[in-house]
Amino acid sequence: MKRPLQQIAEAVGARLMADGRIEVSAVASLPSATPDDLVFVEDETHLALALQSRAGAIIAGEFAVKLAAAKPSDRPLLISDHPKLAFARAARLLGESLSAAAPLDGAAPQNGVHPTAVVHSSAVLGAGVFVEARAVIAERAQIGDHTKIGTGCAVGAGASIGRDCHIYPNVTIYPGATLGDRVIVHAGAVLGSDGFGYVRDRKTGHYEKFPQVGRLVIEDDVEIGANATIDRGALDETRIRRGTKIDNLVHIGHNCQIGEDVVIAAQTGLSGSIVIENGVVLGGQVGIGEHARIEEGVMLGGQGGVLPNKILRGKGVAFWGTPAQPVRQYLKQLAALARLAKK
Repeated sequence: MKRPLQQIAEAVGARLMADGRIEVSAVASLPSATPDDLVFVEDETHLALALQSRAGAIIAGEFAVKLAAAKPSDRPLLISDHPKLAFARAARLLGESLSAAAPLDGAAPQNGVHPTAVVHSSAVLGAGVFVEARAVIAERAQIGDHTKIGTGCAVGAGASIGRDCHIYPNVTIYPGATLGDRVIVHAGAVLGSDGFGYVRDRKTGHYEKFPQVGRLVIEDDVEIGANATIDRGALDETRIRRGTKIDNLVHIGHNCQIGEDVVIAAQTGLSGSIVIENGVVLGGQVGIGEHARIEEGVMLGGQGGVLPNKILRGKGVAFWGTPAQPVRQYLKQLAALARLAKK
C-alpha cells in the first residue's frame, strides 16, 4: 500500500523537504532500493550513496540539509534527529513487517479459522482473528482482535492473548499464560512451561518435583525470538514487562521478573527468581545464577556471568567477564595476567 510522504513524515516526526504528495510503498536497503522504496542514512558519506541510488525517498539527519543546499537534488528528504528510529517507524506504517502480513498461508479462510484448526467451543476469538492450519485453541482461551495464530500453534486452556499479536508457527503457550497487546512470538517458542525445580531426598538421593503451579505474564509490546523458552512461576508468577525484546534461544527460568525495555541477546540463560530491572542490556550467551539482581540500566557483555545472589548496579555501567566486573576493572586484570604470563 502506497502512502504519501507527508503522512509518513507526520507519523515519524520528521521534517519533509519535498512534495508531500509523492508516495512510497516499502522500505529497502540502498543497494536494493527501487523508486517505490524509502531508505535511511545516518552520515554524510552514505547520503551521497543514497542520492545515487534508485530510492524514491531518503530519511536522513540534519547534515543532509546543508548538503542539499550545496548540491540541490530532486530526491525527497525526510529530516530526523534519529534517522534509524524514524525509518523503523516508517517501516511499521508501510506494513513491511511480516508480522503485519495477511494470513500466514496466503489465504483468508472463512471466519478466520483454517478448516484444519481445532478451536474449542468455549474459546473466545475477537474480531479479525486468524487461526492457521493445524493450530489448536483449547477451552476458555481468549484471543484478542486482529491477532494471528500461526500454523501448528498450541494455545492452552485459559490462556489469554491480547489484540494485534502475531504468534508464528509451532509456538506453544501453556494453560493460564497471559500475553498483552502487540506481542510478537517467533516460531518454536515455548511460553509458560514448568520451571526446573526439584527437591532432593537426602535419604535416597532421589529428586522429587517441587510444585510448578504459578503463571506467566507477558505485558504489551514484547517480542520473543524463535525457540526461546520462558517458564511460569513455581508458586507465584514470572513476568516480562512492557517493551522487552528477547532474542532467539533465550531461556528464562521460573519466578524471574524482567523489567521494561530490557534487551536480551541470543543464547542467554537466566536461572530462577532473578530480577532484571528496566533498561538492562544483556549480551549473547550471558549466564545469571538464581536470585541475582541486575539493576536499572546495567549493560552486561557477551558471555558475562553473574553468580547466584549477586547484585550488579550502576546505570550505564558496562560489565564483562565471569564473575562480571566493570569493563575497565576486568580489562586491567586481563592485562595483569598477560604480563605475568610473559614473566
